[in-house]
Amino acid sequence: MLEGPVADLVRKDKRFKELGLNPGDYADKKAVVALLLEHPELMQRPIVIRGKRAIIARPPEKIEALLS
Repeated sequence: MLEGPVADLVRKDKRFKELGLNPGDYADKKAVVALLLEHPELMQRPIVIRGKRAIIARPPEKIEALLS
């Protein structure tokens, strides 16, 4: 439902770095799912769903594009 790569679901923030993770290791669906199950705090939020489309609503202005 999301446009863009599945890796966009992962926050590459301070916590990601603290865990010593490599962004290149999380480019496919299985790796992203496994990572987010182990570290749910790394999931980008909020995710807004409308019909058959979904977006990561960061920044909040992205919601306008989904609703129009």
